[in-house]
This record gives sequence, structure tokens and C-alpha cells, in this order.
Amino acid sequence: MFIRPCYRRKNGKRHAYWALCESFRTRRGPRQRVVAYPGQLDEQGRLGVQDVAEGRGRGRQQRLFDDVRPQWVEVDASRVRVENARAFGGPWLGLELARRLELPEFFERTIPSGREGVPWSVMALVLVLCRLCHPSSELHIVEHAYARSGMADLLGVPVEKVNEQRVYRALDALLPHKEAQEIHWKERLGTLFGLEYDLLLCDVTSTYFEGLAEAIPLARRGYSRDHRPDCKQGCIPLVVSQGGIPLGYEVFAGKRSDVTPLRELVTLMEGRYGQADRIWVVDRGMVSEENLSFLREGKRRYLVGTPKSMLKKYEQELLLDDWHEVREGLEVKLCPTPDGKETFLLCRSRDRREKEKAMHGRFEQRIEAGLRRIEAACRSGRFGIQRRSGSWPISSCASWPACCGRPWGRCASGPGSGTSRGECSRN
Repeated sequence: MFIRPCYRRKNGKRHAYWALCESFRTRRGPRQRVVAYPGQLDEQGRLGVQDVAEGRGRGRQQRLFDDVRPQWVEVDASRVRVENARAFGGPWLGLELARRLELPEFFERTIPSGREGVPWSVMALVLVLCRLCHPSSELHIVEHAYARSGMADLLGVPVEKVNEQRVYRALDALLPHKEAQEIHWKERLGTLFGLEYDLLLCDVTSTYFEGLAEAIPLARRGYSRDHRPDCKQGCIPLVVSQGGIPLGYEVFAGKRSDVTPLRELVTLMEGRYGQADRIWVVDRGMVSEENLSFLREGKRRYLVGTPKSMLKKYEQELLLDDWHEVREGLEVKLCPTPDGKETFLLCRSRDRREKEKAMHGRFEQRIEAGLRRIEAACRSGRFGIQRRSGSWPISSCASWPACCGRPWGRCASGPGSGTSRGECSRN
């Protein structure tokens, strides 16, 4: 048995209804006949009649692997809302990447287990995935990020188990193994992506602390790169590979300048990974004669930024037309020092030149616009040029007390008197 759609026209409109049909055999061949006319049916009713016609109704028990068709119902989309939605794709991908990097095995092998309800190795994996998918604070992980993701299903840790105390204690359990983590990351990333560590870049950044930070011995006041001199800070020197892959970092006191951490950072990296044939790339903020002497003593190769004032020594070389183009718009030349101990790499960039020219042009335009406004104000007589330019002090005359002792603007030698500053007409 089966159902068949039938159509008819009434008052110029096409109407559809359903007929329950049966197939049977006769001497002249197979024939069909209508058993009943159920009439107009919605989707659910049509599927129900179809199931009864094909013998899948309540009178017959379905087998385990029957092709069960879905039951469709009409839904008012305007009255439907989404609740308890959780992100799954990002955590799943992060977990797959962590498995490729062998992080679960590393955490289980490195962090010892105790009587904790959730192993610290699993909590460390929670911190890694949350940092990858939702870079935020640990408090945000506890209150929002973990509950809104599918990590509870992927890692088997219920949402109520991830609380503030457990997350911060997981950081405490993970911190003593910082050096082992960096070595593991370096080896696995180098194996998976064929990374080379022959060129290392060093730089220093900082972070600041809100409050007094009296329990943090490294929190000191110093030069603030975050423009927060009112807060204590800590310096973080970082070493990355040529492709930007972190190789290691340290935390130093906040009062240290960019020059001082270089010796300790190079010593730590060489003690951890060995002293290979590397090139240390350092910006001019970390360069000092003491640091250069340290790099030369260990026969280390380096590439450092130098002040533009040193270009005066190579004015003749700059005039020579022996530049080599390394790529479009960038030319370089090598200038060895007379003693042959160092070689300066001079670069000139067409794009950089155009950028600086545009910056100078905009600066000139602002100066000209300001001068035109001053000229217009002086012509109108609204206020004097000395107040607009800020060049006249409000202190007494430079010749006081031999002068009148009045402020410079009211002195007989003041603006408009025809005398220069310090030459009082009463002197």
C-alpha cells in the first residue's frame, strides 16, 4: 500500500489531497485501486499514513536497523529562542592541536598527581585551551568562558568543578615546570614544522600591576611602556625565532632598563638549548657597549640597531652607487670598519622614504595652517601674538629690578616696544 497525491481545480485554484492506494495482481497483470481518501493532510499526518500503509505502524514492532523517517512538525520561528548554546568547534580543534603537540602526555608525565578531585594535568589543559580560544583572565574563564564552551564534554570536567581556587592552584602547579615546557614546545614545534633556530630576536616588554603589589618583589617602578607611571610593573624579555615562535621568556624587576636584561637572557637561552651558531637580533634600545663586548667575548654573531648619528662616519660610502637590491624598493650595502671587527649593514627603503616625506609634508601643513591662524588673529586685533605663540613669559622683566619691575607684557620694553628681551627702555 502507498499514498498518492491527487490534484483538482476548483474556482480557478489548484487543490491537493491524498489517496491511500493498494497494488494487487490479476490475470491481466498488476493493478491498483483506491482504498480510502484521507483528504488534505499536513506533513505529520502524511508520514503517519505512509507508515501505516507500509506496515510500520503500532501493530508491527520495528527492527533495530529499520530506516526510520523523521517526524516533521510545524514550528513558529518567532517564538523560538536559543538557550545554553556552547561553542564546540574551537575547543575541539584546540584539543586536537594539543594532542599533536603531545601536551596531555607531557602534563601527565611532568605534573605529579595527588588527592585532588581534578588532576592538575587536566586543569593545565583547560588553561591552555581557554587561552587559545578565549584569551582573557582566569576569572573570566571561571565565570564565562568554560561554561559557554564544550570543554566540559571534551575533557570530562563538569562546569561546577572549574572554580577560581582550582584554576589559580593549577597555575601554581604548572609554574615550577616552566623550563621543561619551553624545551618541550621547542622540540615538538621544530619537529612538526621543521623550524630553524639559527636567527633569534630579542625584545623587552612590560606589564603593570594595579594596587600596591607589596607581596610581589619584582614589582618596581620604572619606565612604563604602557604609560602608567603610577603603577608598579615588571619587565618581560622575550626570545622568538625568525617565524615568531616563542623560544623562552623571563620576568625581571620593573625598574630595569632595556639594556640590562640582554646578558642574562642570552646566558639562560644558551644554558637551556646550547651555544649553537646563532645570530642574535637586538633593537637599538637594548644595545650598549657593555652588551656588545659580552657578545664579542663569546664569539657570538649579532645584528643590532645603531643610532642614525653613526651614519656621519660613512657619508662617503653613502654617496657611492654600489647598492644591492634585495627586493623591490629595498637596497643594502656592507661597510666594514677600519679594524675589520664589525661590519655595518646600511639599508635604504623607497617606501620608508616616501612615508617620511609624507609625514614631513603633513607636519609642514599643520605649521603653515597654525601660522595663518596667528596672522589672521593679529590682523583682527583680538589678542596679541605673544599669547598665541606662548613665547612671552608672564614673569617680570629680565632687567628687573633696574627696570620698572612690571610683568613683561606691561613693561616698557615689552612686545611692540621695538626692543629685544632683556633690554629695558628704562635701563
